[in-house]
Amino acid sequence: MIDVDALLSPPTPTARLALETVQAWSTPDLANHCLRSWAWASTLGDELGLTYDRELLFVATMLHDLGVTPAFDAHAIPFEDAGGAVGWVFAAGAGWPEQRRTRVREIIERHMWTEVDPEEDAEGHLLEVATSLDVAGAAPERWDGALLQAVTTRLPRGAFSEAFARLIHDQAARKPASTSARLDASGRIPAGAETWRGIADPST
Repeated sequence: MIDVDALLSPPTPTARLALETVQAWSTPDLANHCLRSWAWASTLGDELGLTYDRELLFVATMLHDLGVTPAFDAHAIPFEDAGGAVGWVFAAGAGWPEQRRTRVREIIERHMWTEVDPEEDAEGHLLEVATSLDVAGAAPERWDGALLQAVTTRLPRGAFSEAFARLIHDQAARKPASTSARLDASGRIPAGAETWRGIADPST
């Protein structure tokens, strides 16, 4: 039996503060996306036997999309760069040394890369593939089907896909050279919504 509550539990007090931050400044659907992404990232990391920092990954995963929220949206830079800056400031407030603050920023910025080498950045790789699964429905076969259903039952997707598609489209319109523009043009968000509908109801 999958203990979803244990899986979603923040690994440290600082990680819990990152969860409180995303819940305070994001919609419930966006906060659920962050928690689902943590579930996908951490379980895949464990399955692959990767050595990764659970606290660092959790914090980055909670904060990675704050750049699309009204309070932190930046008109001049890509949303992942804005989110990376928020992550750096959060880490500084947590008393983390400069190198660890920089790592949070890097992981958040790299989650919009098309690929992150796990040998060079295990946390960045895990966040990139986890968010690709949750947003675009990429490679769901890498995870156990029962896990996917259990986590999405505990953290319903709600209107996440539709709302996130609007946010990314807005980012793309204002920042046409950004990775958001690439994602917006790809059609991967609505395709991901269809994939997740199939996961929720395999008979369809």
